Amino acid sequence: MTNLTDTQLIVLNAAAQRATLIALPLPPNLKGGAAHKVVHPLIEKGLLEEIDADRRLGEPLWRETGDGHGVTLAITEAGLAALGITADSAPQAADGGEVAVEASDAAPTPESPPAAATEAPARKVRDGTKQAALIDMLRSPDGATIAEIAAATGWLTHTVRGAIAGALKKKLGLEVVSEKIEARGRVYRLPHA
Repeated sequence: MTNLTDTQLIVLNAAAQRATLIALPLPPNLKGGAAHKVVHPLIEKGLLEEIDADRRLGEPLWRETGDGHGVTLAITEAGLAALGITADSAPQAADGGEVAVEASDAAPTPESPPAAATEAPARKVRDGTKQAALIDMLRSPDGATIAEIAAATGWLTHTVRGAIAGALKKKLGLEVVSEKIEARGRVYRLPHA
């Protein structure tokens, strides 16, 4: 597998989850030069490609060309393969075929609602991953501190905080609560449903 940064994996995963396979919008904290540093290597490796953007459909623009046309970014088959996604598991069109990256195919029809109107599939946590271990620790009655999670997963403390805020709260929609316990410090847990 191609060596990719966490941010590059986030960009590719987001594109792979969209029915149009468009990589935009990028994460909100990725702007200007930072966006180019993340995206340019993906284009060079053939994992993303620039395609013509259809402004009538409101497709987000990556950049404008000198002749007034706009281009957007789409994940390629190589990009899907880098994520371990095969053509069989790629987003499917209404007719069951693979979704093409062309802008004209992304246009909503009366029979198929726009992608934004359809409900996103529920995200699942794979067993045996560090994220699963994190969730198990937070589900325990005693919860866990940042230091305890870092020791169990091998992550740095800022990575633990990012996983709680990003992966658990934003992506998985889990409610993580915390309280300060005198003997342990700040303890995080998932409330029992």
